[in-house]
Amino acid sequence: MANASWVFTPTVPNMNKMKISPSISISRSGFYGISKRVSCANAVQGVDKLSPSESQPTRLVGKGCKLVGCGSAVPTLQVSNDDLSKIVDTNDEWISVRTGIRNRRVLTGKDRMTGLAVEAAAKALEMAEVDPNDVDLVLLCTSTPDDLFGSAPQIQAALGCKGNPLAFDITAACSGFVLGLVSAACYIRAGGFKNVLVIGADALSRYACESEEDGLFGFDLHSDGEGNRHLNASIKENEADGSFGSNGSVLGFPPKGSSYSFVQMNGKEVFRFACRVVPQSIEIALQNAGMTRSSIDWLLLHQANQRILDGVATRLEIPTDRVISNLANYGNTSAASIPLALDEAVRSGKIKSGQTIATAGFGAGLTWGSAIIRWK
Repeated sequence: MANASWVFTPTVPNMNKMKISPSISISRSGFYGISKRVSCANAVQGVDKLSPSESQPTRLVGKGCKLVGCGSAVPTLQVSNDDLSKIVDTNDEWISVRTGIRNRRVLTGKDRMTGLAVEAAAKALEMAEVDPNDVDLVLLCTSTPDDLFGSAPQIQAALGCKGNPLAFDITAACSGFVLGLVSAACYIRAGGFKNVLVIGADALSRYACESEEDGLFGFDLHSDGEGNRHLNASIKENEADGSFGSNGSVLGFPPKGSSYSFVQMNGKEVFRFACRVVPQSIEIALQNAGMTRSSIDWLLLHQANQRILDGVATRLEIPTDRVISNLANYGNTSAASIPLALDEAVRSGKIKSGQTIATAGFGAGLTWGSAIIRWK
């Protein structure tokens, strides 16, 4: 698990969380914000029915949004591939060759997702110079909240947002960060919201800017429920016979408790899905932004598998030295992976102010989306 955050101007935070590695569940959240201008995307068709030439523009004239801060937090417990080999039938070479992952962070009883989210959010707010009391909306992008009814309000309270801003969860698995980013932008551009905190891998944002400083150039979002069979964690339902007992009471009531199954994934199909739809989505987002591949300074994808990152980069003809990757150290952290990788790249000096980033998330649902953004 990990938390990371971004901030845009006027700010909108975004957070993502959760990671699954071989037999190990890891989560992480990212935080980021966007400023007072955002484009709202139009409805889209299935990926096989939509081409860049058929896509409609998503940029709107008006106030803009600007990414101005980021932050991250990860659990203290690190589990290596060698550690995993002691409890499951695997080894470092098998995992690293197929996924690029060598280590991951695991949430223990001492940590909570919301605690890491708060830590990442606070860092993003500090970088953006945004007071928690100035946050107008908190969006928590996560598939693994600490509370079944949602964890965003807990984070809002822990940050000390005394104005009681609206806070709610967004569930879109590994695509959560991108969806949270675009949602925050829509809230800001529609008016009424200036500073939005998006927590999905942990994202937080705030600030305002004019249209010429807009930091969200174009985006593209999709989902395909038919693909759910390839990646899911379905609920296990216990049967109740619904018949009546001799005293007129209903047998099987109250019902037995239910639980979710382990994550089930058809790796080959998900790999093919990602390598097919992600390049298409980025091309559409670029077209919506009126930009070309040559405009991209960095490719920042959901950190699921190194071979997917390499495959998408090859399809888009983007050199490997312009691809952001940190999954060797953290593994797949779901909605948190994009903001965590962004935060590390920004704080290390790799990503510079004014540079353009093509980012894309993809995962369970199936869902996928991309956004063309500018850092600060």
